[in-house]
Amino acid sequence: MSPMLLGLLATCAFAAPLPKLAVSENRRFLVTEDGQPFFWLGDTAWELFHRLDRNQAVAYLDDRAAKKFNVVQAVALAELDGIDVPNAHGDLPLVERDPARPALTPGADPRDPAAYDYWDHVDFIVEEANRRGIYVGLLPTWGAWVPVAGRAQPKAVFNVANAEAYGRFLGQRYAQRGVIWILGGDRVLAGHEDIWRALARGIAIGANGREDYAGLTMTCHPNGGGTSSAWFHEDTWLTFNMQQTGHGLEPAAGDAKRKTTWQKIAADYDRTPTKPVLDGEPLYEDHPIGFGAAKDNGYSFDAHVRQRAYWHVFAGACGHTYGHHSVWQMFAPGRPGINGPLNYWTEALQRPGAAQMQHVRALIESRPMLSRVPDQSLVVDALGGHDYIAATRGDGYAFIYSAQGRRFTVNFGKFSGDRVVAWWFNPRTGAVEKIGTIENRGPREFVPHVHGGFGTDNVLVLDDAARSFPPPGTRSGPIR
Repeated sequence: MSPMLLGLLATCAFAAPLPKLAVSENRRFLVTEDGQPFFWLGDTAWELFHRLDRNQAVAYLDDRAAKKFNVVQAVALAELDGIDVPNAHGDLPLVERDPARPALTPGADPRDPAAYDYWDHVDFIVEEANRRGIYVGLLPTWGAWVPVAGRAQPKAVFNVANAEAYGRFLGQRYAQRGVIWILGGDRVLAGHEDIWRALARGIAIGANGREDYAGLTMTCHPNGGGTSSAWFHEDTWLTFNMQQTGHGLEPAAGDAKRKTTWQKIAADYDRTPTKPVLDGEPLYEDHPIGFGAAKDNGYSFDAHVRQRAYWHVFAGACGHTYGHHSVWQMFAPGRPGINGPLNYWTEALQRPGAAQMQHVRALIESRPMLSRVPDQSLVVDALGGHDYIAATRGDGYAFIYSAQGRRFTVNFGKFSGDRVVAWWFNPRTGAVEKIGTIENRGPREFVPHVHGGFGTDNVLVLDDAARSFPPPGTRSGPIR
């Protein structure tokens, strides 16, 4: 059999299903159906289904898989005129803009434009993502297509009835795929919560034959600065809370009028009933800071995205989503850019922040993850603002993140062991430096060897010496 034919058969073959996801026993984390910890490392690829063709989508997924992302967040009815402007293969998702009437054709052969429709293309991308071990965080629609109370929404197409019908279509079609359902879509949800609830109900009916949310993982992507908990925290369908902490800078130290992004994560972490929380849209890499003109505050870069990843995870988040300003919109030659992208999406894939995100995942997975809790009492003075020092601990270990490499003092005796193995972990490279073994008692100051400025962040790792953990960021077997 020729290599070309073998390649075609491999493309057509279905990937083995990814395991279903669930909530851990302590309700703080996501786990696979057999109880293994799942650390969400996501990327925002909102226009993935709408703007990329098959080859481009595969190139994108190959890159993200190589960088250890395990979730990509993409929108079925995309923001950038995704209902009215055809996708890369010339297809629209709906008949006459009606969510109850998905545009479907017989067959799915990509060589036949009359057979390969919009939803066949979504199927292909979901399958290729799953083949690479990546779940698709599937937004059924961007929020612009749903009414917002008190606002003119001339493009809105959803109501309660067609939202449920559309949800049934999606639930039935993707029930057996590695999909995480993300409702919402960067809009205020107040006043039309019934539409979003109808969409969730429809997905459940389509997937399970009745309004039963078993086996479904669902959340909601809110407006900037918002959280799903503001509207749906007590809803059965909401598996975990998602925040959009947005694209601005943190308030200065001592500013009591504005909450920091890690305080927002902590607020959802402390809610009852207990549900996991993560940031689904923080400050993107290469994004105009504060969403204003770049001339006002400049652009963000990799140090900004690292800070938010470690701050939020150490505050209790069960994972984190990275984003790049050119990648979310799949900015390309001949296409108008939204809010001043600096590079095309193909170039932006190689920006340093994306590759650095794998290190936070590796660090968390190298220690018992399901016992981890935020604990600022580990630090004598956590400073504030961009210097903020975040601390977390678990069964036999602690992590302390110095966002700008500032010296800090640790209160020992907060976790098990008479003696502690101390390490420096570099968030930029994943490199590890062993400090030595010290007594687990009293206060002790630590000074990172690279310290004292933006971009010189460091993580101190403290391990119970009796546990014989491997170096931070590596694993020597299953660690729960």
